[in-house]
Amino acid sequence: MLTEWSDGWRRAFRVELRAEAIGLAARGWPVLPGTYPVGDRWAGRDGTEDTGPVPVHRERPRCVGTQIEQVATWWTGEPYSLLCATGLVLDAIEVDADLGHRTATVLRAMSVPVPIIATPDGGWLFPTVAGSTLDGQLAARGAVLHGVGSWIPFPPTPYRHGIVHWRVKPEVCAWRLPDSDAVQVAMIQAAGESDHSSPVRAFVR
Repeated sequence: MLTEWSDGWRRAFRVELRAEAIGLAARGWPVLPGTYPVGDRWAGRDGTEDTGPVPVHRERPRCVGTQIEQVATWWTGEPYSLLCATGLVLDAIEVDADLGHRTATVLRAMSVPVPIIATPDGGWLFPTVAGSTLDGQLAARGAVLHGVGSWIPFPPTPYRHGIVHWRVKPEVCAWRLPDSDAVQVAMIQAAGESDHSSPVRAFVR
């Protein structure tokens, strides 16, 4: 775990986070530096007692980066978590690991490749095109839509007990985001809450 690594490993990990942040920014994805675990606390921002990473800068709209030079500067000194602001270019639907696994199975059976992120605390995140709303059936089951004003962690963001990682890398779908509706149809089918077999089409942009 990052909390137990030496300064040398911490520096090396910062370089990897910086490279990933620059890569996302180069594609126009809005990244943010986030707090990171050190021992039993989250470093990088005063006054936080969160269980996961939060943006370092309180004024998020002014500190969202798509300019490579700006982003590179943010990760020059500290191994900040790599966060992506939602509601701008992308949204994300977060579900538990069980529904995440089953949704991935449905999408794979329908030959619909989509990027999928897993967090060490058991969450699965499905990035989608921004601007949709969450189906009531999914909301009742505990799904969360990260939209305007929110953010999600991107690999290789560290947690206290592991590292955020890709379940399906965005290269698999050529970095094209699926429409939220297509992913939600798959989730409803995976949850067994659909009374008909609606085809999941590859709405991607």
